[in-house]
Amino acid sequence: MITALAAYLALFLAAFLAATIVPAQSEAVLVGLILAGDQSLPVLLLVATTGNVLGSVVNWLLGRFIEHFRNRPWFPVSADKLARAEAWYRRFGIWSLLLSWVPVIGDPLTVVAGVLRTPFLTFLALVTLAKAGRYAVLAAVTLGLM
Repeated sequence: MITALAAYLALFLAAFLAATIVPAQSEAVLVGLILAGDQSLPVLLLVATTGNVLGSVVNWLLGRFIEHFRNRPWFPVSADKLARAEAWYRRFGIWSLLLSWVPVIGDPLTVVAGVLRTPFLTFLALVTLAKAGRYAVLAAVTLGLM
């Protein structure tokens, strides 16, 4: 049987990695842990949100401090995805960060927020709201509340 600490650590790592360019599925880990019923739901939501937001903070930092390397092959977001995210971001502004939870577009948006120098506390508030909301809805659906 998996210990609570190991479960929380696995969820944190999956959520953190899912917010970066590493392909990971934090939703599957969260749903599995909810269905197992061995851990506290509020703690699971807090751990998943914290890991996912911190992964997005890494993206913001990448955008903020290494934007001038954007044409290098190791840059974390392709030029095409970054251009699309910049267009979205310029069109909808900081509110586009409420879509930071969406697969494919969310991660580049968080990088673009750094590139375009979105104030960190604004970034953090909007991304946290978006990511926490996604996990809360996922938990509610998993438990049959929605």
